[in-house]
Amino acid sequence: MTSPSGPSRRQVLAVAAAAATAPLVAAGPAQAQQASRRTWDLTVLGTSDTHGNVYNWDYYRDAEYDDSAHNDIGVAKLATLVNQVRAERRGRATLVLDAGDTIQGTPLATYYAKQEPITSTGEQHPMARAMNVIDYDAVTLGNHEFNYGLPLLDLWIRQLGFPALAANAINEATGKPAFLPYVIKKVSLGFAAPTLRVGILGLTNPGSAIWDKANVEGRLRFDDMIATAAKWVPVMRDRGADIVLISAHGGDSGTSSYGPELPNENPTALIAEQVPGIDAILFGHAHREVVEKFVTNTQTGEQVLLSEPSKWGQRLTRMDFTLAREGGRWRITGKRATMLNTNTVVEDPKVLAAVRAQHEKTVGYVNQVVARSTVELSAAESRYKDTPILDFINHVQTETVTAALAGTAYAGLPVLSIAAPFSRTAVFPAGDVKIRDVAGLYVFDNTLEAVVLSGAEVRAYLEYSAKYFRTFGPGATVDPDTVNDPAVPDYNYDTISGLDYEIDISRPVGQRITKLTHPGTDTPVIDGEQFVIAVNNYRRSGGGNFPGIVKTQVYNQQQEIRQLLIDWAQARGVIDPADFYRPNWRLVREGVPVF
Repeated sequence: MTSPSGPSRRQVLAVAAAAATAPLVAAGPAQAQQASRRTWDLTVLGTSDTHGNVYNWDYYRDAEYDDSAHNDIGVAKLATLVNQVRAERRGRATLVLDAGDTIQGTPLATYYAKQEPITSTGEQHPMARAMNVIDYDAVTLGNHEFNYGLPLLDLWIRQLGFPALAANAINEATGKPAFLPYVIKKVSLGFAAPTLRVGILGLTNPGSAIWDKANVEGRLRFDDMIATAAKWVPVMRDRGADIVLISAHGGDSGTSSYGPELPNENPTALIAEQVPGIDAILFGHAHREVVEKFVTNTQTGEQVLLSEPSKWGQRLTRMDFTLAREGGRWRITGKRATMLNTNTVVEDPKVLAAVRAQHEKTVGYVNQVVARSTVELSAAESRYKDTPILDFINHVQTETVTAALAGTAYAGLPVLSIAAPFSRTAVFPAGDVKIRDVAGLYVFDNTLEAVVLSGAEVRAYLEYSAKYFRTFGPGATVDPDTVNDPAVPDYNYDTISGLDYEIDISRPVGQRITKLTHPGTDTPVIDGEQFVIAVNNYRRSGGGNFPGIVKTQVYNQQQEIRQLLIDWAQARGVIDPADFYRPNWRLVREGVPVF
């Protein structure tokens, strides 16, 4: 720790970064050296999955962002790194791209989509303000761009000072791309260099057809990213692109979180491998840090460079290309990627100034008190224990759906509710509970829906959810930190309220639900029984590929779950576990509780 009057960690790192990024060779000699060798260079900077982060700020904690690895976040930090690279290169060719998931993810982004939507006020979106300061060359649409509907997305795109790309998002009515598929940028490489034409193709994620079905169904379809690249890369080459870059919102694993009904969710390595004519791919969606990855194209033998810059503005990809003129054409003679860390710099004051009023309004909003909690409620153990704070979500969802179905044909059916432990750090403190506390518990902009499931389908659903846990024999030590399979994210582990059940983690996946009974009884659930299930729109639309849940809704009033939680707390003024907490599930091994 430093003394209060001494430099902070970030100030020290910023000084070190400034020294590290200072140009080693003056611009003039470097250009002369390029001319003598007849080689030139191009730098491409890439961001992705910024998710509404502008300031290095945690709105849920109302404090500067920090984590165990001391990462920083936000477009303001990215801007400083971009400015450093541009200054280092002193006018030589530098492009800046983004691979999507931009306008969702923080209370700042939510505020200007829900509380004061830009579609109603006409105000410029904070992410448009911030990105326009950086002056990107292009952004690709991510799946979360579709969360708030097409009118808000279209307005945001119009507010940008640069193109937004999505070649595989197709207008259902016309069969043509609904957004700009690609751009070809004319780039000056500097002294004595002919113009370089850089083609940039944007590919978005097909999963939007599931995850935002209510917003896109009948309006957009999402074609296969590989097939779309194969279609447009030759077009770009024919239209004069000397090199081709792809900005893709899809990971490189070749797998999907959904079934085979949609094209691959994470195909970027397959695109590099199967589609000739691509020089490099900036990709996102998986929130991973992939500094530099080369994939060999099977048709040409060329090495395609791939890079993914983590999430939230924590990292900036830097791709460097060396080019030469051969036979009147440009050829890449070398390429590499490195990663820059935003925790080495201070925030750019121009970006901060552009968004300051909106940031401060959001901070004021999330610090409004909504209720008083009688005790502290924590989500820390919600993955492996039935906790009151997760039951709070299930209670509000159950109560909302039950009230809505009164007087309908479904009024006599038991209402169950599904909730996932989205956050390991969410806490309702004893005493005042603020909007930011509720938002920290329910971090996604999901809406509430309901469907009817049979008893057999409920069991199958729970069996699928239980794959979240690793297998532990009866005598093995179970560490809460490693109880789950790391391949299954927390948001794809669901708990159900309204029935009693046990998950035996000593048994194989698919055979773990050893008890499933009606609440407070030993009466087993029968396969043919029917239940109404309160569930979020992401899951009901197929997110996570859970079985049986993709059905016609019996309830769908487009109510945001986070707001329902806030409204419930405000209406009662007190959050008391005695009003909603009823433990109904537990982990066991051969009937013996694990915790």
